[in-house]
Amino acid sequence: MILVLLVGVVIAVIYPLSIKGTLTEETYQIIEAEQQRYTFPDRDAPLPPETDQDFIERRDASRSVGHTLITRLYRGPLQGDPIPNEVIVEMRKNALDQKAPKARYELTYNNQASLFYVISKVQVNRQEAYFISYMWDTYRNQMIERLWWRLIIILVFAMILSLLPAIWIARYLRRPLTVLGERFDQIANRNWKEPFVWEGDEEFQKLSNQFESMRQNLMRYDKTQKTFIQHASHELKTPIMIIKSYAQSIKDGVMPDSMENTMDVILNESDRMDHRVKSMLTYIKLDSIDEPEGNYETFRFGGLAEEIRDRFMYQRDDVTISIAGDNIMLSAVQEQMLTALDNLVQNALRYAKSDIQMEAIEDKESVHISVSNDGEPILFKAGEKERLFEPFQKGDKGQFGIGLAIVKKVAERHKGYAKVENKENGVTFSIVIPRKANRNS
Repeated sequence: MILVLLVGVVIAVIYPLSIKGTLTEETYQIIEAEQQRYTFPDRDAPLPPETDQDFIERRDASRSVGHTLITRLYRGPLQGDPIPNEVIVEMRKNALDQKAPKARYELTYNNQASLFYVISKVQVNRQEAYFISYMWDTYRNQMIERLWWRLIIILVFAMILSLLPAIWIARYLRRPLTVLGERFDQIANRNWKEPFVWEGDEEFQKLSNQFESMRQNLMRYDKTQKTFIQHASHELKTPIMIIKSYAQSIKDGVMPDSMENTMDVILNESDRMDHRVKSMLTYIKLDSIDEPEGNYETFRFGGLAEEIRDRFMYQRDDVTISIAGDNIMLSAVQEQMLTALDNLVQNALRYAKSDIQMEAIEDKESVHISVSNDGEPILFKAGEKERLFEPFQKGDKGQFGIGLAIVKKVAERHKGYAKVENKENGVTFSIVIPRKANRNS
């Protein structure tokens, strides 16, 4: 109803203005038709009838057309209706200046009403004269007023009739929206166990499917968070218990080993716990943002790979770390790519027999950054490829189960993805990112 009212108000304002021009044109056509009716081709001049009706009183007759005849020599009307002097002066001036055989004019009389008139050139006694037909704006104004009121009546009826579909639509929308509102309240209270399926209207069914998809995503996210907390607690509990037991042994003076070995165990477990906490914080940080945190930079892959190789080249003397595609340029957040490559090389060192290769390859759309090792191939079951990159999914020689999850998050934050493939001579883990990623300053 509000919509009908707004449209009606706009129409009520614009419609009279738009129709005013049409009715003005019709007024001139009436004047010209009446002028033509009083023009006789077999005579030298038109002969308008004499009338006693006053010039102003003619305005009350809505479609009444008055006539008068003026010449160049005589200043007053030669024949026709009586017209006030100020009006005839303006008419005469326009007539004398007129070039065309016939022309239309409009004047405002006493700042109250508009007078429309048509001047036609004629011959009277072989002299040039001007036959003037005029009509007040009464007809135009009456028609505008009538049409405006009819429009108002139509709009009132339209508003009354719109009550029925409005009531029907309100009842039609109330039930699904009420149910949807109840489901949102449940979601707000972290109660998303009850599914939401709506059958009926196609649009509401589509909305219910979207809501159900959101509910399932929230359930998966909640489950992931709980699993993460459980695994994190377990991963931190073991080194804490070891440190606590050795510290208690030192306090009681009953040490299972020498003081030096005992302190080495405490320091090693502290380092392991420190590494786990840093890995978890890195994963949480990556998981909590939608875009890479930091500035994009353009840098050479070789510089990144050489830094990683220098960091791990002495960790295993029996493994050679090589680099290929070192001149490939990357557009990424350098710190995050360094973290991802660090985790891939650490993972490769646990499985490699004698060789690890870091390589960058580019095509028209993307850059492939891979770390290959010549270890045993991974025996994948259905769906296990994707699960390798989930938090706390460990292989046979895995440590914390966070490294590959961090790799996946870094790839996703750069609008890319991570993957793993068995090769002929080992396993390859890869990060694929666009050549020109979206840059955030």
